[in-house]
Amino acid sequence: MLRLRAFRPTNEKIVKIALHPTHPWLVTADASDHVSVWNWEHRQVIYELKAGGVDQRRLVGAKLEKLAEGESVPKGKPTEAIRGGSVKQVSFFDDDVRFWQLWRNRSAAAEAPSAVNQLTSAFASPAPSTKGRHFLVICCENKAIFLDLVTMRGRDVPKQDLDNKSLLCMEFLSRSSAGDSPLVAFGGSDGVIRVLSMMTWKLVRRYTGGHKGSISCLMTFMASSGEALLVSGASDGLLILWSADHGQDSRELVPKLSLKAHDGGVVAVELSRVIGGAPQLITIGADKTLAIWDTISFKELRRIKPVPKLACHSIASWCHPRAPNLDILTCVKDSYIWAIEHPTYSALTRPLCDLSSLVPPQIVAPNKKLRVYCMVAHPLQPHLVATGTNIGVIVSEFDARSLPPVVPIPTPAESREHSAVYIVERELKLLNFQLSNAANPSLGNNGSLSETGKLLGDSLQPLHVKQIKKHISTPVPHDSYSALSVSSSGKYLAIVWPDIPYFSIYKVSDWSIVDSGSARLLAWDTCCDRFAILESALPPRMPVLPKGSSSRKAKEAAAAAAQAAAAAATAASANVQVRILLDDGTSNILMRSIGSRSEPVVGLHGGALLGVAYRTSRRVSPGAATAISTIQSMPLSGFGSSSSFATYDDGFSSQRSPSEAVPQNFQLFSWETFQPVGGLLPQPEWTAWDQTVEYCALAYQHYIVICSLRPQFRYLGDVAIAYATGGVWQRRQLFVATPTTIEGVFVDAGVAPVDIETRKKKEEMKLKEAQSRALAEHGELALITVEGPQTVAEERLTLRPPMLQVVRLASFQHAPSVPPFLSLPKQSKVDGDDSTMLKEMEERKVNEIAVGGGGVTVAVTRFPTEQKRPVGPLIVVGVRDGVLWLIDRYMTVHALSLSHPGIRCRCLAAYGDAVSAVKWASRLAREHHDDLAQFMLGMGYATEALHLPGISKRLEFDLAMKSNDLKRALQCLLTMSNSRDIGQDNPGLDLNDILNLTAKKENLVEAVQGIVKFAREFLDLIDAADATAQADIAREALKRLATAGSVKGALQGHELKGLALRLANHGELTRLSVSCNVHILSFRLVIGAV
Repeated sequence: MLRLRAFRPTNEKIVKIALHPTHPWLVTADASDHVSVWNWEHRQVIYELKAGGVDQRRLVGAKLEKLAEGESVPKGKPTEAIRGGSVKQVSFFDDDVRFWQLWRNRSAAAEAPSAVNQLTSAFASPAPSTKGRHFLVICCENKAIFLDLVTMRGRDVPKQDLDNKSLLCMEFLSRSSAGDSPLVAFGGSDGVIRVLSMMTWKLVRRYTGGHKGSISCLMTFMASSGEALLVSGASDGLLILWSADHGQDSRELVPKLSLKAHDGGVVAVELSRVIGGAPQLITIGADKTLAIWDTISFKELRRIKPVPKLACHSIASWCHPRAPNLDILTCVKDSYIWAIEHPTYSALTRPLCDLSSLVPPQIVAPNKKLRVYCMVAHPLQPHLVATGTNIGVIVSEFDARSLPPVVPIPTPAESREHSAVYIVERELKLLNFQLSNAANPSLGNNGSLSETGKLLGDSLQPLHVKQIKKHISTPVPHDSYSALSVSSSGKYLAIVWPDIPYFSIYKVSDWSIVDSGSARLLAWDTCCDRFAILESALPPRMPVLPKGSSSRKAKEAAAAAAQAAAAAATAASANVQVRILLDDGTSNILMRSIGSRSEPVVGLHGGALLGVAYRTSRRVSPGAATAISTIQSMPLSGFGSSSSFATYDDGFSSQRSPSEAVPQNFQLFSWETFQPVGGLLPQPEWTAWDQTVEYCALAYQHYIVICSLRPQFRYLGDVAIAYATGGVWQRRQLFVATPTTIEGVFVDAGVAPVDIETRKKKEEMKLKEAQSRALAEHGELALITVEGPQTVAEERLTLRPPMLQVVRLASFQHAPSVPPFLSLPKQSKVDGDDSTMLKEMEERKVNEIAVGGGGVTVAVTRFPTEQKRPVGPLIVVGVRDGVLWLIDRYMTVHALSLSHPGIRCRCLAAYGDAVSAVKWASRLAREHHDDLAQFMLGMGYATEALHLPGISKRLEFDLAMKSNDLKRALQCLLTMSNSRDIGQDNPGLDLNDILNLTAKKENLVEAVQGIVKFAREFLDLIDAADATAQADIAREALKRLATAGSVKGALQGHELKGLALRLANHGELTRLSVSCNVHILSFRLVIGAV
């Protein structure tokens, strides 16, 4: 599945390209040395400059900035006026780039069995060094340009500051110490690597004595021993390793190891992460070869020529679940992106896609062919690949909805070790994982603070995960793309290879195969070990024609074969079969064909109901049939067409006009009767059903629809979570993964009229059943009743709207921060050490943790800062041990903490434990209790929310009314209206006493004003008290309201009418009028005196 995500036409060919890891930014340099920063998501150009020559706008802007700051214009030539020369490399640099560069290096090194630290999910973020800044760095021959995209201020470093040698490439050095300034290494034309400090803008050290030619590429990585290394390639064909672990005093560094890599020079170097092994280095050279190197012995593992007679000029390590055997992407000067399958084994090179099929035909001139000059894969989203061509920039998307071949299996009740099953090549493996720390911070140790003052388990203290991979003796028959799923009981595992097509059902207890066959799609029932498959028949073989046959016979045979193949494909696509697995492990067919529609089936979705998606006639392209199905069918690994990804129109792409109607091609069927349930719906990309069969989520491209299933199917609402790839229910919580974030959705169906009707019907049925049982036991005497006074406390069922709340748990980006030059006074001294600035910034930063009474840690933020989302497509396992588990493409387990009180209280309330949620609220600052109380009210816990100590009186009144605690509602209303002393019986207070109390004047006026302000609430309280026979509360409220009603003009007409009706309907009017007359008279006298 291939889609054009973005395209920007240009007149010049694009020769340099780079992607920002977290922002949708792309920087390019063309053959004329023009540099552009483009937002590929919104199709907007952010910044442009002429880097090769002299950019007059930057030159004038720099002069104006210096004049505005009171600085005199220097006599010499400003650095902005120096011609940059040829652009050699473009890149971004900020805290996000620094973090993910270090994360990539450490996670790749931790894969090795001999790695020092295999807990990659416990990797902590380095100290921020470019806070609030986003640098665009351009390496030109004559100077390096550092441009801050936030303030648009730049800094040009001429080559004269770097020993007057031409700059040919650059790399940022990862430093994790708090006081370190950012460092950038430049490869020079003399074979020397020079390191520049971005704080002092001075040369701090050199790497010498290695290369004899000009350096063409630089890259940092980490060895499995934990040592940080810098690798360089040059025109002399050498690949040299340098130590990146150096102290402040080292000025000259010599090489650690030198390798002869390529004849004619090294063009590029890339780091490849290997599952279960040490990372590898990939190099391409001018000799048109590609070499793979081991990072432990640094021996050559493989050398190939990817494309004969053409030299590769870009290389990218790739790990996409839809193409499990394709590990390396490269490009030459043609229209293809090439992929290398099994680089260290078969090393087959095949075209991944033809870019000329993506762009509109009118873009390319008739006598012009598309040529690729540079390529880069997105560092965090492997489904995105950007290419620079002779017609513009192309951002391609390769099947963003494919998930890793791994599935969790149920955990035994008393076990703290969880398991998942995954496939690597043709091996079935078991992944066991658990939290490695003995004191689990996610379970909430009361008041545990780390040394830095942060809650353990929060985003700055990642959870340590212990994981063990075990081999399962049962082999799997294929190594192509596969999709795994587990039955509702967890006893059976299903694997589908849609490209073959083939499926197998394994029994988890002994991993024996209980069922297999030809199928392209498979879906499980959530209530029973029952599944549906879309059978696929193999296409018939073409008849072998004898040499002497005529052309007419050949045409007839070909036509007959094509007709038979089409008929077989149609029949296979429409044949949805349902099977059940019995207790003895045998598989039986329940229904051979579901549905009577003639359209081919393109998707199956399991759950409490079976969802079947049909191909609509509007879709024309062959790839559209499987565009939004849970398991796609696309040719890979030598099956089908020669290209790995086919271009398609998914029907939901961003190019689609909003006015175009979404096709209704999705039908739900009952697993019991196999009959349609309801009408046709738009086809979702995936579905998720709650295990208790209460809620359902239907995911579409730009939103997720949430539905309630009991007592009847009801639409609750939709949440704007775009491009979701999968989700898991946990009671009333839906945890969703998107390509860039992890979201949590809290859901409650509320109370609808149908719920009240259903409840009444159930009560009537229970009453009839009780009467029938009594009649059967005691005869007609059981029906005799004695009429008498009865007091029945009728429970008031009020309607409650559905509630949907979305909380972002993790993302790729750092938390928003304020640049130091905006939050701190200007410093006159800018030496090498910036620890003073960092210290002041930390002091000014608002801390997320305060210490409350009794030493309890109290979170002062409503929600925690977003945690780091793991890279690439993810499988959401669910919540176990109080944390959210995730598994990535490299079969590494990650745990997201849910220990922040703002999240923890919501999870407990959604789970049904509102009492524990109120207890956990003591760890949340009181200013956030109103927000939490509103959430609990939406969840149906108004009574429990009243126990939150920090709620406001106005909200407390609403909660008391909702929970029928009218006495507390009255007290809140008296406090809010300041009328607690109004309406009280004070027989010892006569008229003279009232006139002498001057302080009483203001109190009476304020009390009446407060009663008038909350008149509507007083009326509601009186009605609620009368409805529940609480006359004392109604009388107290009537006293206050009658006092305010005696003042002319205080209450409005409809309020006076309501007051009169309630006074007339109340039983004790005489006592009420007597008690009110004294206060009415006193108030009139006070007003007259004023």
